[in-house]
Amino acid sequence: MVDVPTQLQSVTRSYRLEERDGEPAHVQSLEQTYPAALADVWEAVTTAERIQRWFLPISGDLQLGGRYQFEGNAGGEILACEPPADGLAEYSVTWEMMGGVSWLTIRLAADGEEATRFELEHTSLTADIPAEMWETFGPGATGVGWDGGLLGLALHLGATEGSLAPSEAEAWTGTEEGRSFYRGAADGWAVAHAASGADADVAQRLADATYGFYTGTGTGTGTGTEA
Repeated sequence: MVDVPTQLQSVTRSYRLEERDGEPAHVQSLEQTYPAALADVWEAVTTAERIQRWFLPISGDLQLGGRYQFEGNAGGEILACEPPADGLAEYSVTWEMMGGVSWLTIRLAADGEEATRFELEHTSLTADIPAEMWETFGPGATGVGWDGGLLGLALHLGATEGSLAPSEAEAWTGTEEGRSFYRGAADGWAVAHAASGADADVAQRLADATYGFYTGTGTGTGTGTEA
């Protein structure tokens, strides 16, 4: 059992359009506070042994300038790495998958001695997102996938009650509990999309399509965290 309602309510989601290198870009952000010290959260999100326990097995040279590869998923280059200092830590990587490149930044901030604010920011050039995919799914196509990542980390760090190994995640999607998670995550991205200025009815329609894609209850083509 996973405490799905608590997890969904614990994540702050936002979406905006901005420029990267002079080109329009989609920027999505997810934030959650974990009941763990900054050093522990940093270790959980930067070491291969810890990452595979909540996300996927990872290989490569996990240091500045090195390259990494998630098993069966994305890989990329480590562009920046600032280990914990003065209550803050951050790293940035390229997120390369299926011929596309986007950018991922993880920021950590101590919230007292035993809690850490985690932020994941994912940036994709609008020109690199197929128009049909965006018009069908909107920001939830990528955002819901990242919600799954935050769930894994939350369970690993004890922020959310329950247990769900990465190897069980695909099967869990088809359960009532899993569907409730993806329904709530998709709806959360509809709220974030509408807050950015999108029509609320359109944002909800895209969220419905995203939920259908992730749970296998809809039609169309989409993606997880590779946009």
